[in-house]
Amino acid sequence: MAYIAPIHRPNSVRHALQVNLFPGEEECLILAKTNRLEIWKLDDYGTLVLTDTKTVNGTISILQKLRPRDADTELIFVGTQRFHYFTFGWNTSDGKLETIDSFFDIHEKHSRDAQSQDMCAVDPTGRFMAVLLWEGVINVLRMHTVKSKRQNLHWMDQIRVSELFIKSVTFLHVETGHPKIAFLHQSRTGMPDCRLVTYRLTSDDKNTEVSRFEVRDQVDCIDAPDPGASILIPVGRGEGDQKRYIIRNASTARAQLGGVIVVGETRLLYYDDAAKKTVEASLPESSIFVAWAEYDVSHYFIGDDYGALWLLEILLDGAVVTDLQMTKIGVTSRANSLVYLGNNILFVGSHYGDSQVFRVDLGESKSIQLIQTLNSIGPIVDLNIMDMGNREGEGQTTNEYSSGQARIVTGSGVYKDGSLRSVRSGVGLDDVGVLADMTNVRALFSLQSDGTSKTDTLVVSFLTETRFFKFNPAGEVEEIEEFKGMIFSEQTLLARNLPNSRLLQITTNSALLVDVEDGIVVSTWRPAEGQITNVSANDEWVLLSVDGRVVISLQVQQDIVRVADNDLEEKDQIACIHLPPEYPNIGVVGFWKSGTISIIDLKTLQSIHGETLRRKDNNASIPRDIALAQILPRDISGPTLFVAMEDGYVITFNVSKSDFSISGRKSIVLGTRQAKLQLLPKTPGIYNVFATSEHPSLIYGADGRIIYSAVTADDASCVCLFDSEAFPNSIAVATENEIKISIIDTERRTHVQTLPMGKTIRRIAYSRNERAFGLGCFHREVKNNEEIITNSFDLVDEVVFSQLGSFPLDSSSRVEMVEAVIRAELPNSYGDLVERFIVGTSYLSSNGGEQDDGVRGRILVLGVDSDRSPYLVTSRNLKGACRCLRVLDDMIVAALTKTVVMYSYTETSSTTAELHKITSFRPATYPMDIAIEGNIIAVADLMKSMTLLEFIPPTDAHGARLVEVARHYRSVWATAVCPIDQDLWLEADSHGNLLVLRRNLDGVTLEDKKRMEVTSEMNLGETVNRIQKVTVEASDTAIITPHAFIGTVDGGVYLFGLITPEYQDLMIRFQAKLNEYVETTGNILFSRYRSFRNEEKESEGPFRFIDGEFLERFLDIDEKTQEEICAGLGPDVEALRSLVEELKRMH
Repeated sequence: MAYIAPIHRPNSVRHALQVNLFPGEEECLILAKTNRLEIWKLDDYGTLVLTDTKTVNGTISILQKLRPRDADTELIFVGTQRFHYFTFGWNTSDGKLETIDSFFDIHEKHSRDAQSQDMCAVDPTGRFMAVLLWEGVINVLRMHTVKSKRQNLHWMDQIRVSELFIKSVTFLHVETGHPKIAFLHQSRTGMPDCRLVTYRLTSDDKNTEVSRFEVRDQVDCIDAPDPGASILIPVGRGEGDQKRYIIRNASTARAQLGGVIVVGETRLLYYDDAAKKTVEASLPESSIFVAWAEYDVSHYFIGDDYGALWLLEILLDGAVVTDLQMTKIGVTSRANSLVYLGNNILFVGSHYGDSQVFRVDLGESKSIQLIQTLNSIGPIVDLNIMDMGNREGEGQTTNEYSSGQARIVTGSGVYKDGSLRSVRSGVGLDDVGVLADMTNVRALFSLQSDGTSKTDTLVVSFLTETRFFKFNPAGEVEEIEEFKGMIFSEQTLLARNLPNSRLLQITTNSALLVDVEDGIVVSTWRPAEGQITNVSANDEWVLLSVDGRVVISLQVQQDIVRVADNDLEEKDQIACIHLPPEYPNIGVVGFWKSGTISIIDLKTLQSIHGETLRRKDNNASIPRDIALAQILPRDISGPTLFVAMEDGYVITFNVSKSDFSISGRKSIVLGTRQAKLQLLPKTPGIYNVFATSEHPSLIYGADGRIIYSAVTADDASCVCLFDSEAFPNSIAVATENEIKISIIDTERRTHVQTLPMGKTIRRIAYSRNERAFGLGCFHREVKNNEEIITNSFDLVDEVVFSQLGSFPLDSSSRVEMVEAVIRAELPNSYGDLVERFIVGTSYLSSNGGEQDDGVRGRILVLGVDSDRSPYLVTSRNLKGACRCLRVLDDMIVAALTKTVVMYSYTETSSTTAELHKITSFRPATYPMDIAIEGNIIAVADLMKSMTLLEFIPPTDAHGARLVEVARHYRSVWATAVCPIDQDLWLEADSHGNLLVLRRNLDGVTLEDKKRMEVTSEMNLGETVNRIQKVTVEASDTAIITPHAFIGTVDGGVYLFGLITPEYQDLMIRFQAKLNEYVETTGNILFSRYRSFRNEEKESEGPFRFIDGEFLERFLDIDEKTQEEICAGLGPDVEALRSLVEELKRMH
């Protein structure tokens, strides 16, 4: 049974609307993000603030606003892809937002979907609405006129119209009180054209009967001069000297305000429907326009497909329209919706990139200024898993993502908004205080002075000095020039409180023991020669090294007493030292030359246990920091030893509590440079570890395992605990330029790092050896009114996201498009496996016809040289586009147009190789994706779901073959496929459905064995572009075993898993019971939202599929309702709460 939950919720914006939703308040901004409605408000600085989120059981396709008669607020009309419609608004009696009307189209589908997206238009009064869902059909609605029902919608009629391919629809501004609607449509199928027609919406004077919309009912019908026109902009009537006046002589009439603008690709047309006059204007440069917003009656913002923002100005002579003028005023994300918020603030909502907020200046400069960005990782064109925690061997498999150290890297955005995004789960830091102008901080320490129970002094160590800062209970800070005789003029290596009201300070030259009450130095120790290079201390002991050669142990009680020393001479050098807080008589030392660590007795400095840390692939790896502490509860595990290596690895060991023996070596990568490890007390005897590197992490214990969670402070250099009265449970974090006082979040959330590429990242491949990503990209730009497309293979560093090298694809005579990129290990000329990137391409035909050479694509094999730049090893011309690539053993499997082909690879030198066709298979229509498990190849078909092929190696009697062993006999428009378990496959289709298919090896007949069975299915509501398999070793008590990550068009990243058999019945009954109690905006049933649906079938609910996000709503329900839900399920409320919390922690 299947389970799915969001790691990163979809956040691309398809619809945006400014609406007066709350009485007595300014208008707010409503954003539609897949199945969520977000309410944003402007603050005093012109930035948007999220105030509320409403979840809808449906994918939102329509968003409009209505205004009831004599109402102070407006209503929001929402339509979903499953033909659910509802309105919601402010309930004055209850004082909250609530659903007012909710309705569902129960009729059998018999009409054809509209060729354009669902469209909805509301007349300027906000009381009439036209909805276009089907080709040649218009639905007309209006607000009720009866006083008691003025908040309700009235469905007037559904009328057929002769206009089929409608590009745009809008209501016109009229003075007669009778609503008038305009259609922009294409009248001929074979030849592009564009025609503007207008109708009266109603046929009677009381506006109660809908017009028949027949040809004879047309009020106006004119041909637009630009066949590429796709936008209608209604123009208001104007006020004051702009207000139109009536001319009874039609021959002398001129176009005035109150008409409609037709926006084309090369020309503009203004049509005054009252005077029947037009004004035309040509554009300074051609473009494809996609969104608009009104600034005032004569100025409009228009966004184009290339991310340019234009200002359309109607030039007036009084009320007479004399000309139209377009001016480019800036560059934005490719807009899906534009909303002018007033006060010169413009919102750009984008599905293709980040949404943005601009301040506009329409004076002489005519410019825009970016003031806020709302990040989005949609659409996710491709994704890959960067397994940062699995570097010592391919055999390691852990729950990396839930640990926060695996990064999901996505190719997000389209065209100039394209970017590479790193998605990690992590712990956030909330900054509550800042000490500015602090650069090159080497270490931080917190102290308690004058017997206080809370920290009140922060010690900041620099290379040549130490500074002390005193905090009062109100949080005010003061830098002090003297502190109890401690040294200010040297670098402090350690400062801490000791029992019996003592302070310990160790600098590079000496150790001081200070009495807190008297404020005097009671004992001093200095090395005979040399400087102190490493030091660590606990309540009784100090362990330090002098010049990296001599190890010395000091006992600190009433005085500082030298107990033992060990001179390594030239045999080795000391790299790091650590004294564990819970084990006062031992220390841990890391050695430079040998790359080893030793647990030593502090009294004798003799080694108790030692361990070599060097790896086979890196003999220069050096331990640089150590931490030994109890991370997990004592009844589960003993203490854990962490060793931070110079190259970014952190090696962990289990340490015996009795004899301190070391076992169970594991390693994880936290970055490319050494991490500093700082212990942070969690509970008495239990610690967390804060690791600072280029990707800081918090290491803690939960659910019986050690978890590595990324931290948001990417620029942290060192930290310390700072539990002061003004800032309780805080930490001090030193960055490059300042020191922050921060509070650590109690739970993880998703963090995104962005590398803007300015082009579409179509495919991603990850190289473990090169520590880089191979990206298949294409770039689009317009030069001299010509669209130019270039493609390339780019190599990008995994950590800092910087570009290393690029390999351009062919663009001489025809455009070569990148279609597939994979990383593979293939044999070189000596038989050794070497890493290669394989790129599949297709050629665009400039004239749409057949090419003389017959080449439709290529397979390129690329290597990476010592300078980390890609170079060509070999290429093979193809007769079809190469849609997808995979590797089976040493063979390359390519999904071409209508064919799956296998090639052998023979490398003759480092720069030459040959590809030979072995065998092929012709699928039903067109292969969209392929996946390999063992010798089984799954082919996702464009129309016919999926087919399983078995590769049979050549024998004496037969050559190599691809044999069909199973097929899913249903019409499914597949987009992605992935193996998830033995004989189980996960498939996604273009309708947003997910299917788990099982190969029926236990079938009675051969036909049964070849028929794949559906074991789980549901509707995700988003089109899936990529499914990436992950391998996780689940514990015996795990509820869910993760198997894949899913990336969607709307920017959603989901965790897919299988439910342990003993929990399956409980989860099914729990979800069904929860469905009866959970209410969402729109009152749409969860079962209808998640039910499988395509053109052939619609089920009544999800089949053996659990929605993790839906289960989490159990935690938001009041306790009484929780008890009602739990009745009859078995577990009590507390047990189900714990179960949901455990599921929530997975993602």
